[in-house]
Order: sequence, then C-alpha cells, then structure tokens
Amino acid sequence: MVVLAIDPGSKKSGVALVSSDAGILRRAIVPVEKLKEYCREFVQGTAVDAVIVGGSTGSKAVCAAVSEALGVQPVTVDERYTTERAKMRYFSDNPPRGWRRWLPSGLLYPPVPFDDYAAVIMAEDYIESIIR
Repeated sequence: MVVLAIDPGSKKSGVALVSSDAGILRRAIVPVEKLKEYCREFVQGTAVDAVIVGGSTGSKAVCAAVSEALGVQPVTVDERYTTERAKMRYFSDNPPRGWRRWLPSGLLYPPVPFDDYAAVIMAEDYIESIIR
C-alpha cells in the first residue's frame, strides 16, 4: 500500500509518500501556493492507494487543491500529537550534536521545518490502521 500524506499549514505543508513495503519513498516541505503542482510531480510514476490530509489548519483548502490536482478526494485524518511525534522522529534521524546532545529531548526544537515528518507519521498511522 502506498499513501500520499499531507500535513497542511497556512504557509507550508509537509508532504510524504510512504509505502507499507518500502517505507518512506519521498518527503518534502512545500509552500501552500505550489502544493497542486508539487503533488502532481510527487506521485508521478507511483500507484497511490490513498491520499490523506491532516484535519487541522488549512485542511479544507488543501483537500480542494489536492482533489483538483490528482482527481481524487483525500481522506481527512486526525493529526493530534503528530507534531510532537514528528519532532522526536526528526531528532532520531538527526541526533543533536555538541552541547545540545545533553539537553532533555523535550527542550529541543528542530532548527529547520519538520512538517514532512508529521506527514510521514500520519501516513504510517494510516497504513497501520488499514493493515490491522
């Protein structure tokens, strides 16, 4: 199963293409105004089984844009706690260096946007809920 997941935001959105077999295929952070074009390019050559969008800030506009771009109606999903989980995942992939490695993880904040990690988490949760 391959899922396109979008973590919507007011200025930027996290986008991830995740496979149940191969894991993360692609992930990116995209300005909202370029989301339509980006989604078309992002999934090109890949058979996507589901398109999901987080149900918070800007989800209606993102759903409309994705529906127009891909010709499918995205499923809106609950994205509670994805930001916290995405932050932890970011630091798992990019461990703090220097003196920051001694700080408790709850005090750390990524130096770059990590919305794409939130999209990955939403996709993985969705795949897990379907496979169960």
